[in-house]
This record gives sequence, structure tokens and C-alpha cells, in this order.
Amino acid sequence: MIEVKNLSRFYNSLLAVDSVDFKIGKGEVVGLLGHNGAGKTTIMKMLTGFLEPSSGQIFIDGLEIGPDTGLIQKKIGYLPENCPVWPEMTVIDYLEYQATLHKISPNSIPDLINKAITKTALQEKATSTIETLSRGYRQRVGVAQALLHMPDIIILDEPTNGLDPTQILHMRDLIKELALTATIIVSTHVLQEVQAVCERVLIMRSGKLVLDSKISELQASSKLLLTVENTKINIIEELKKLDNVGKVEKKQDQNSLQTFQIETEEGLAPTIIKLLVSLGINIRSVNPERRDLETVFSDVSLETNHE
Repeated sequence: MIEVKNLSRFYNSLLAVDSVDFKIGKGEVVGLLGHNGAGKTTIMKMLTGFLEPSSGQIFIDGLEIGPDTGLIQKKIGYLPENCPVWPEMTVIDYLEYQATLHKISPNSIPDLINKAITKTALQEKATSTIETLSRGYRQRVGVAQALLHMPDIIILDEPTNGLDPTQILHMRDLIKELALTATIIVSTHVLQEVQAVCERVLIMRSGKLVLDSKISELQASSKLLLTVENTKINIIEELKKLDNVGKVEKKQDQNSLQTFQIETEEGLAPTIIKLLVSLGINIRSVNPERRDLETVFSDVSLETNHE
């Protein structure tokens, strides 16, 4: 559905996006992550045809940004981080105006507006002027315009910005519903939102794509966490005598307990336990290390800083 090849973008002498490559298949829900200035928004603007790449190519559904930008834009719904809305318009008037810009058939407009308002739970505010709406409701209006023309690709930049906890849950459900018929790209600084709705993540840093992986694979760890009572035996040396044990690192040494992180297979835990028991070491716990997206994001940032 989406293929990005060697994509770069300069702002004068500043390289905002640096030789990025990725593919996104039809129906995928992908999170785009990175610190401020990482290049996320620039990539989204290039995907929508709002910005031209300095170099590289973007293909969407067999079409190329540049020669086919107009056709591609018909297939995309886009929610910018600060969605432009006309405050003096009512919600219905604004959506009708957006439908006209998308060149939707006049006969289809009322039904599409009704569907967009229903999906974003804007029924109570449909006839209100946008200037009277809270930030959360304005955000919903922005989402409504993004999905109004039933696009094949929906790009959402900070979709839960300004929403209360109930509205956030509704937005998660909406994204999952939209994913049944569209490809979704979600950019947000809230890692829990990506973990809740996305199946894959792209992490940007300083203009480069530093990680592209399914979230389920990221969370799978090849490390064990071992906690034992204090001992004079050199546990690191003893563990390294075992086959299939990689790096062993002491993580904590306090309150009469020592904790070690062991790079190995989860299935090797019984062998490790047997070894330690034979050495007379009192074991408190041996567990596979479980990582969340926040841990992965932090690890990637640290690794990149050390390059």
C-alpha cells in the first residue's frame, strides 16, 4: 500500500529526514514515534503530498508522489497535530465544506457527514459553532474531517491530544474500527496509545529510521532476570560456563539480594537453577524479562546516543 524509498528532506541546510525506507501493507496500524524534531511530522507531510521530498520516492497504491499527487490525496485522510478549523462555522457546515473540497458528490455528502459525526460521537455538538467547543471536541472534528471521504489511508498526528480518559478510550476503539477498512498511521508521544492500538512501530531519531518492528516482537525478550541472596561466589563467571549464555550483567546489589540480567534462552532457566542450587546459592526468583514499548523506546534512544 505504502512504500518509501531513500526519502530525505532538507530545510535549507538542516537535514530533517535522512534516507528513510519502509513499507506499510494494506490494513496495518502503524505507530510513528520519535522525540520532537525526529522527523515524524515531516514524513507525514511528505506522505500526504503537502511537502516535496528533497530526494527519494513515495509510492502509494501503485501511484507516486509527484506525478500522481492529486490522485494520491484522494486516498488519504489527514489529521494534523493542530488541525485547522474555521471557528465561526458549525460542525456540520465545516464538514460539508470539507466534503466539497474533496469533490464528493452532493448526493453523498449528507450520509457521509452523518457517518463521520456518529463515528466521532459528535451528535450533541453537530449544530454548535466550532469556537464554542472544547479542545477535545475540536480534536474530534479534526478526526471527522479526516475520515469523511472514506479514505484508504488515514494519517493521525497526535489524535488523543486534548482528550479526556473516556474520549481516549473512544478514540482507541475508533482507530480499531477504521483499521477494518483502511491503513492507519498514528504519530503520538504517548507510548501507551501506540501500544494499545498499533501492531507495528517505526521509531525515528534525528531524521533516521532507527527501528521498524512489530510490537509483539519488541516485547519478546531473550533475557532472564535472576535474583539471589547475597553470596561470595562469582555468579557471572559461573553462568558464563554454561552453553547458550551470553552477556551477564549485575543490575542491583542491595538489601541482601543481587539481581542479574542474563542474555539467554528462556528454556535455559531450569539449567541455570540447577547450577546455582548445586553451588549452594539461595535463589529468590528466575523470570523472563518483560519489556513494554517505553523500555524499547528508551533503549533505542540510548543506543543511538552512544553511536
